[in-house]
Amino acid sequence: MPKLNEHYQNLKESYLFSDIAKRVNAFTAAHPDKKIIRMGIGDVTLPLMPEVVSALHGAIDEMANAASFHGYGPEQGYDFLRGAIQGYYAGHGVSLDPDEIFVSDGAKSDVGNITDLFDVGNVVLIPDPVYPVYVDTNVMDGREVLYLNANAENGFLPMPNPDIHADLIYLCSPNNPTGAVYTLDQLKAWVAYALEHKAVILFDAAYEAFIGDDSLPRSIFAVEGAKKCAIEFCSLSKTAGFTGTRCAYTVVPRELTMRASDGETLSLNRMWLRRQTTKFNGVSYIIQRGAAAVFSDEGVRQSREMVGYYKANARLIADTLSELGIRYFGGIHSPYIWMECPNGMKSWEFFDYLLENAAVVGTPGAGFGVNGEGYFRLTGFSSREQTAEAMERFKAILK
Repeated sequence: MPKLNEHYQNLKESYLFSDIAKRVNAFTAAHPDKKIIRMGIGDVTLPLMPEVVSALHGAIDEMANAASFHGYGPEQGYDFLRGAIQGYYAGHGVSLDPDEIFVSDGAKSDVGNITDLFDVGNVVLIPDPVYPVYVDTNVMDGREVLYLNANAENGFLPMPNPDIHADLIYLCSPNNPTGAVYTLDQLKAWVAYALEHKAVILFDAAYEAFIGDDSLPRSIFAVEGAKKCAIEFCSLSKTAGFTGTRCAYTVVPRELTMRASDGETLSLNRMWLRRQTTKFNGVSYIIQRGAAAVFSDEGVRQSREMVGYYKANARLIADTLSELGIRYFGGIHSPYIWMECPNGMKSWEFFDYLLENAAVVGTPGAGFGVNGEGYFRLTGFSSREQTAEAMERFKAILK
């Protein structure tokens, strides 16, 4: 009989958003007449932008013609998309080689799969509260996980503790779930820590397009020395509405190397390439053509409009909470609002209260970690009309 990976027994019984879905389904069954407004899961609502749709149609036409048909493509992504991403980074002052860019079907996939490169004996450092995938993928492998306290006192932006050693460090900025954004100086401190401890930073930049202040870094590679100690994940899901289309990219610098137990110096770029060519067949040609359109001049303009729409929703939520006297974080350079639960309620208590009394769904902060207890995440990804209606319901039950 085969042996199981018994580390799965150390996971929570179900994924956070599965728990939410069960409660919402039960409420819907009991109250079929209630119109539920969903502001929990970070899924987008606007359709794909015209520049992308046009590129997708063009790619489909190519696939319908024997002369321009594409079968298996390069596992690391087509050159036209990698070059477009390279140009996007250059526009923000970051120089990359196309061979450092790997196209994938989602940042969530890559954040989980990147652990293939690292031994299970590595110590992992993760801020709390945090996106659950960072924790769960390492628990599945059996790694030791240490937590850094992210809280209101430090603006939900914990800094390195020189007395704690870690081998792998997860950072997310703009942060999911709190919406907090690291400054350049703060990221410099993290890079210095990683270099000193010979650690690797796994930097999630999925929400970089929401940053509206040029002084705030969109990439960890804006910091000198980061290419020697960091891997970056980015996604088109929120930037261009690709949640149902699936396309993302991971940057593994050539400068990032580590010493193996036998003394040989190994390139993480080459290791990731080997991993992807072994376990992944690449993103479809059609999708990659659509993704490349995101980085065209018109695509960038349309993408900014889309992001601006969601940021305006977040401002509407923030203004409502300010009117109600409820403290919150985020919502400026992020689609997420991280609010304190009113009247001293616990996270799941407020979830049930909001669902039962306003038919509005959010995400309990406790689902993101110990420090999330007493907080609640709302997203700006609903339609403008639904966001406005949800805020009217908030006022009706919380004034």
